[in-house]
Amino acid sequence: MVFDILTENNLCEYYSYEKTPGPSLRFVSQETYSFLDEPSVKKKVLTFDSDSFCRIQFYIPTIHCISCIWLLENLQRLKKGILKSEVNFSRKQVTIDYKPSENTLGEVARMLASLGYPPTINLEANSPKPNSNHSLITKLAIAGFAFGNIMLLSFPEYLGLDGSDQKLKVLFSFLNFGLTLPVIIYSGQDYFINAWKSFKQKQINIDVPIAVGLATLFLRSSYDIFLQTGPGYLDSFSGLVFFLLIGRWFQSKTYESLAFDRDYKSYFPLAIQKWTGADWLPVIVYELNVGDRIKVLHREIIPSDSLLLSDDAFVDYSFVTGESKPVKTKRNDLIYAGGRLLGQSVEMIVEKKTSQSHLTSLWNNEIFQKTEESKHTKIIDQAARAFTWAVLALAFVTAMYWYFFNPSQMWLVLTSVLMVACPCALALAAPFTYGNMLRVFGKNGFYLKNADVIERLAKIDTVVFDKTGTITLGASDVKFIGILEKEELGWVKALTLSSSHPLSKLISQSIKNHTIYPVQNYQEFVGKGIDGVINVHNVRVGSPSFVGYFGENSSMSTRVFVAIDQEVRGYFQVETAIRSNIKELVTLLGHKCVALLSGDHANEEKRMREIFPVHIELKFDQNPHDKMDYISDLQKNGKYVAMLGDGLNDSGALKQSQVGIAVTDDTGIFTPACDGILHGSKMNLLNSFLNLSKSATRILKIAFGISFFYNIIALSFAVTGNLSPLVAAILMPMSSVSVVGFSTLAVSWVSRGLVHTNSN
Repeated sequence: MVFDILTENNLCEYYSYEKTPGPSLRFVSQETYSFLDEPSVKKKVLTFDSDSFCRIQFYIPTIHCISCIWLLENLQRLKKGILKSEVNFSRKQVTIDYKPSENTLGEVARMLASLGYPPTINLEANSPKPNSNHSLITKLAIAGFAFGNIMLLSFPEYLGLDGSDQKLKVLFSFLNFGLTLPVIIYSGQDYFINAWKSFKQKQINIDVPIAVGLATLFLRSSYDIFLQTGPGYLDSFSGLVFFLLIGRWFQSKTYESLAFDRDYKSYFPLAIQKWTGADWLPVIVYELNVGDRIKVLHREIIPSDSLLLSDDAFVDYSFVTGESKPVKTKRNDLIYAGGRLLGQSVEMIVEKKTSQSHLTSLWNNEIFQKTEESKHTKIIDQAARAFTWAVLALAFVTAMYWYFFNPSQMWLVLTSVLMVACPCALALAAPFTYGNMLRVFGKNGFYLKNADVIERLAKIDTVVFDKTGTITLGASDVKFIGILEKEELGWVKALTLSSSHPLSKLISQSIKNHTIYPVQNYQEFVGKGIDGVINVHNVRVGSPSFVGYFGENSSMSTRVFVAIDQEVRGYFQVETAIRSNIKELVTLLGHKCVALLSGDHANEEKRMREIFPVHIELKFDQNPHDKMDYISDLQKNGKYVAMLGDGLNDSGALKQSQVGIAVTDDTGIFTPACDGILHGSKMNLLNSFLNLSKSATRILKIAFGISFFYNIIALSFAVTGNLSPLVAAILMPMSSVSVVGFSTLAVSWVSRGLVHTNSN
């Protein structure tokens, strides 16, 4: 049946990847997964559900090879209505986007089952627990048992018994051969399978030289035993597999202890307004619990799946689907995490606890990736492949030399060369160095999209700041100049409460009127102001031109004008406060800091000049396009730019820059295209973060040097015949240990100053 499906859809190249790709399911009934079409079940298992787009994440334990990945990522060619599918091989998960108008959830599950990949569905906990290392430990135990007993049975050779015991020596040799069979068939099978698949894909990976070395030892030992020309090297072979598996086990445990999935262990500085019973207070999103009542403002990210309490809301799901067209939702509708609210503020009840790893995966959506991404991963992969080919060539040349010089030592020397030369350390250097630094940044309030951003941060030579919400925070004084009745002040408070702009928040906080009026037809115009209808009256708050004021406006303070029913009624005079330590930060950045871009009037230029020296350009009345164009001009002049803004009026500039950093305090605001989120209280550490990024690249280069130095020294002993395969197998994981240990300790060492500064 599977063959028929693949043939009909021109997918028979699947069989070129794997001969036995999965279990046989001769018949999958229509009722098998019909329970998934029940609304209550769909609500539990779907990660996103709408009339035009659905997303489901299935756990599929039968995923085991490259052919599985290939087929499961081509489901859109098998069934109409499947939009995209992605496989997480390590977690054995497949994420599928599909159109509910063309497929039901049950049909998607039945399709997977009919292909030999039945999904495992747990309605109580949809995400499976991480797989244990049970299989690896079993293989390790068998290899260790065989190694110990082969060493014991080889005592005639070790003791140098004479020819009168020849029959005993032959018997023990065959017993050793029998003990070796489960080692090569089971314990060492992964190396041979991976090497074979590598050849079939016309690629070379680290398992190729290991498999060649193991095969060489086993075949030569078998030849000696059956032709009775010697006892062979089965003790070295079994010991080799045993120590290789110990190295693999250590590597897996190290990855578990240094998990960089950035879930609860990382600091995600996004906050949301939560009702405490007396007032709305900001809380960090991962502190939300099921049943909490939250308020989401315009352009804030919805942190968790929640039920809408307000009458209606417009939600931008571009984080999830890539489509920016707003979706209208009604009271009691379920709104999914990752949506961005558009329009007036709404209240919600949390249905699921916030998952930071889920928010991070949405943030890492390939739709928002910049064209200029780091190439270090590809470079390392290429280097590892080149290294493997070089090792194979060196092994061949060495074997030829020993064949003519001392044939009896050729196999041992060849095996030693193949064992000791391992690019594992080379491949581990980058993820562990950058991964550790990523964790250090997260613990200190700087949350990066991925480890690649660290490499780009190290190249930054130009820093540009936004003003409002970035340089300034809060207000030392807010007062209204003009004529507004108490009820009208309540209207202004209601309107500004719906906005997440820093000035709107300052104005709403300054108005003590506790009567909250419903806002209709709320609109926010980027860089201009906000507009809405309250009690049948049009209320506008924003810049002079936005509300229709064209008179004199030469005050040194920030002014936010108010118009009701097209009549200008006055303005709020806002004395914004400047973040502490900003002047010190600008001094530390030196000539890296080149400009301040602000959408506000130039009336604050004198105050900003007290912070920024004369060589720094101050540009006011900048709209979002002006900011983006300014960044672009810097890049055309060869600058590598970091832009810091609040993610409201400068999202274009954040995306345009090589590294865009969204500064946040107590809001859930950031743009999908930004590369990092920096808590406002940690802005004074920006220069330290830049320096640490440079330190990370230096640590990575030193780790590469350690790896190459180790291989050069070890190979020099191996090619001269002074290194046994068994010792080589012990040394191979030691190289990985040394690189992982060095990168971990080095990152901790260079970051100790940052931790001390943060504690102060």
